[in-house]
Order: sequence, then structure tokens, then C-alpha cells
Amino acid sequence: MKKEIKIGLFGFGSVGRGLYDVLGAVEGKDIVIKRICVRNLNKDRGVVADFTDQADDIFGDPEINMIVELIDDAEAAYTIVRRSLEAHLPVVSGNKKMLAYHLPELIELGRQTSTPFLYDASACGSIPVIRNLEEYYDNDLLVSVKGILNGSSNFVLSKIFNENMTYDAALRLAQELGFAESDPSLDFDGWDSLFKLVILTIHAFGIYVEPEKIFRYGISSMNEADIRFAAEKQRRIKLVGHVEKSDDGGVYLWVVPQLISRDKYIYSVEDEFNGVVIKGRYYYKQFMFGRGAGGHPTGAAVLSDITACKYDYRYEYKRMNSASPVHHTNDVVYRIYYRYRTEEDATLIRFTKIRERYTSPEWSYIVGDVNLADLVAVKEQLAGKEIFLAAYPWD
Repeated sequence: MKKEIKIGLFGFGSVGRGLYDVLGAVEGKDIVIKRICVRNLNKDRGVVADFTDQADDIFGDPEINMIVELIDDAEAAYTIVRRSLEAHLPVVSGNKKMLAYHLPELIELGRQTSTPFLYDASACGSIPVIRNLEEYYDNDLLVSVKGILNGSSNFVLSKIFNENMTYDAALRLAQELGFAESDPSLDFDGWDSLFKLVILTIHAFGIYVEPEKIFRYGISSMNEADIRFAAEKQRRIKLVGHVEKSDDGGVYLWVVPQLISRDKYIYSVEDEFNGVVIKGRYYYKQFMFGRGAGGHPTGAAVLSDITACKYDYRYEYKRMNSASPVHHTNDVVYRIYYRYRTEEDATLIRFTKIRERYTSPEWSYIVGDVNLADLVAVKEQLAGKEIFLAAYPWD
């Protein structure tokens, strides 16, 4: 494409401003933001730039030859990306929710229009996980991708386990520092990690799994009893996204708190950082670490996508065209920790084997084996109750 990139930017929040600052710090003027579309023109943005509140002002500008979408409205983001591809305009997106629900359709549209469509910045911020999965792990040796995919929840958990802060106090601090929204459910109930996991799974194993089919459980119901249990077992609780190939050739996915032992890479991933462990046959484990949140780290990742687009790089989705395709399965048994208050809640989970049990007037817990399919079947019933569960890996 043309040597000089003139960007039509949608959104000027934390990441949009981060991209603006990052571009101002790099040498060369062959990548510029030509115009920025925002919802509110009256808001002081603190910069001198060409702002508009009309998408047509960007799509109708003949000088703009790349679209960058960095807004928080998933459906509006979908409209922008689709319109870009239909107009044969290379597009970079950072909206993980939109991608998690619309990626197969947009992949096909990108193929039909032969238009670059990149979104490394949508998963794990500054860590180039997607491109590594595309280029280095594009074979049947890959076994699993597992890691901390959300910086906000990890920040809170770090404060709890390192500084003995309460969950509420750690959440307030995260909100004060801008690491968590006033409504933290997207991060702390596991939605953000879930959307990223869906995206990573397409590139890791070549299969799209709808978000609704994946078991998701967050940390918002965690209490002092759970923290004490983890400490007694010399483990820490981390909110983890996990996709792994099963023995029968399928892949299973879930987003759950996990009780992580000290010898694991992600045990020491702290604050707003993310950490991803990629495991394969013969090369065992490789670990990627970096800032997973924040305007500047994510803005730098967006710039990497922009530069790749400039050189006509595009994802090949090699695993989607594999001669040995995989299928989605929930038929896998895993050990979990399950804390509850009433006997009625105790019966929600169907354990195939109970390995440890504790009962008291205040709270009780069970450690036992459960089939992931059984968790998926009761996931709606688990919401809003005085319970908490976490995966409890054997190693």
C-alpha cells in the first residue's frame, strides 16, 4: 500500500490517546492521524487535532487509507470494521468483545475483499500473542495456551495476596488509579478474559467457539475464606483464561480463578501485567510477559498493527485450514475448590470424586473432581450466590 499512512481514527479514550502519544514519540512522519471521530465534540481532549462526530467525514475522505477502531461500543465497532473491509480500507481493531462475536464473519469478509485486518492489540495489550501463534506455533505440536489475560483483575489480586488488602479496598484503589471501571464486572467477572480467549483460540487451534458455550467464572464473589485457603495451600488465586487440547483431539476452554502454585510462571505475574504460557510437544513451555492494560502499552501494540498493515501483512489463519481440524469439547475432568454456605448450594455441583471436605457454621468447602460439561450446565445457577469456585491444578 502507499508509503504514507493517513489514519482515520475512531475513538479517543485511553487507548486512542495512547496511540496519539506513541505516534508523537516515534521518528518519521509517514504515519499520521488525519482525522478522529468521537461521540462528543464538546469534550476537551487536550490536543490539537481534526475531530469530527460523523463517520462519513472519515470514510468520505479520499486521503485516508487506513482505519483504526478503538471504541468501547461493540456493535458500533462491528459497523466500522465491516464498512472498512467493504471499502477495501485496511483496518486495525482493538474491540475484543466485537471480535469475539463477529470474527468468523469478518475473517471471511477480509478474504473476499483481500483487505488487511489486524487486531493484535485486542488481546493482552503489549504482548504480541496473536502474531506469535500465527507465525511460530502454526502446527499440531501446540498443546495449550494459558494465562492472565486481564490486567485489572490481576492488579486487585496482587494487592490482596501481596499487601493483605481486602477485595473492596483493592478494587477501590484500582478504580482510583484508572485500572478498573466504575462498573468492574467486565473485568472481574471474567468477560474481558473470555473475549480474548475466544480470539486466541482461533489462532492457536483454528476453531471458533461461541462465548456462550464457554464456562466463565470470575473473582467478584471471592472472600477471606478463599484467600485463607489459598495461603494455607501455598498458592495464589489468579483469574486465568485456558484453552487446551484434550486426549481425544478436541479442545476445551474456560475462564476461571485458578489456585496457582509457586513454581508456575504466572504465579509471579503482578499488578496490571499479563502473562501467557504457551505449551507444546517437544518444546514444552514458553512464557510471554508484558503490560496488558493501559493507554500507552496498548497504543504501542496498535502501532505495531498499523506498521504491519503498512507492509501488507495479514493473518493467514493457518490452523483453520489444517488437515487435522479439532472440535470443541467440555468432556474433561478437572479438580476444583468449591466454597459454599448452604447445603442446597453444595448440591449444585456434581462431583465425580470428593477429595477433601470442610464444614463450619460460617462457610464450607469441597475439593473434588468435576466434569467441565457439568459446570457449563449449571453456570447460570451459580451466579449471584454466596459461593466461589476455582480450578485447583494438580501441579
